[in-house]
Amino acid sequence: MDAERLEARGKLTRRAAIASFSAAFVLGAVKVWAAMETGSVAMLGSLADTALDLIASIITLIGVRVAAEPADADHRFGHGKAEPIAALLQTVFITVSAIGIGWRAVQAFANDTPPAEAELGIGVSIFAILVTLALVSYQRLIVRRTGSLAIDADRMHYQSDLLLNLSVIAALVLDAMLGMRGADPLFGVFIALWLVWGAFKTAQHALDMLMDKEWPDEKREQLKALVCAAEGVEGIHELKTRHAGHTDFIQFHIWVDPHMTVQAAHDIVDVVEARVLEAFPGSDILVHVDPSGHFDTHPVQEESHAQ
Repeated sequence: MDAERLEARGKLTRRAAIASFSAAFVLGAVKVWAAMETGSVAMLGSLADTALDLIASIITLIGVRVAAEPADADHRFGHGKAEPIAALLQTVFITVSAIGIGWRAVQAFANDTPPAEAELGIGVSIFAILVTLALVSYQRLIVRRTGSLAIDADRMHYQSDLLLNLSVIAALVLDAMLGMRGADPLFGVFIALWLVWGAFKTAQHALDMLMDKEWPDEKREQLKALVCAAEGVEGIHELKTRHAGHTDFIQFHIWVDPHMTVQAAHDIVDVVEARVLEAFPGSDILVHVDPSGHFDTHPVQEESHAQ
């Protein structure tokens, strides 16, 4: 990815991270007041989640700033893995929060006192839903334009907050207004479990990137078909793919006529690289030329032949 595109992407992701931090700060302040006034376990869980959103937003902001740095002498592949590291750190805070909320909810089952000021809690939750909807819509737009994992992880967490705030409303209505004792702590347990599940999915995605997981089979087949369709390419093998931050890394060998000149083989590589970049913009591509039928002695062999 060239410096100009990298800088533009960095600006977009930083704006999204700042928007996330601002939303979490405002909602946190409002929910502190609501949790103190209502005494609701579900609202307390929502507050804890928002507090972690604030911490996660700071981590995300740092992560996207580092990821936007261009490659240097010590980081030849760039700094893209700062984003999955930031996403992984978010999951630690989310999990710790979920454990605390679950424990508080279990203790609250022994307390039959309904939450006070249920109307206040419901009003705050509706306000939180409106703010979160606006933020998630903006983050979705940024992810579509940048492919940022850190922003996407933040977006997924805020998206789950929509359900969380609806749960708070349901808990307050059932417990304080309809007299269904135990509904508030029950929803607190549900919120804790939901947070753990979200943390697991985010961690899985981040670890896939950190461990250089291969592209999905469908995307790999698309790439192989694209390369094999280039004139002069007799086949592709030793395909290796990974994704880090904002960049796809692609390495493969192509078979060509063993009797052609180095210049002719080089021209074919130029065409192949142009075709791949058109289909996968911003990719980092490394192509090795082999005479037709030649295999390197590697344990994993994978090949596709031109039609």
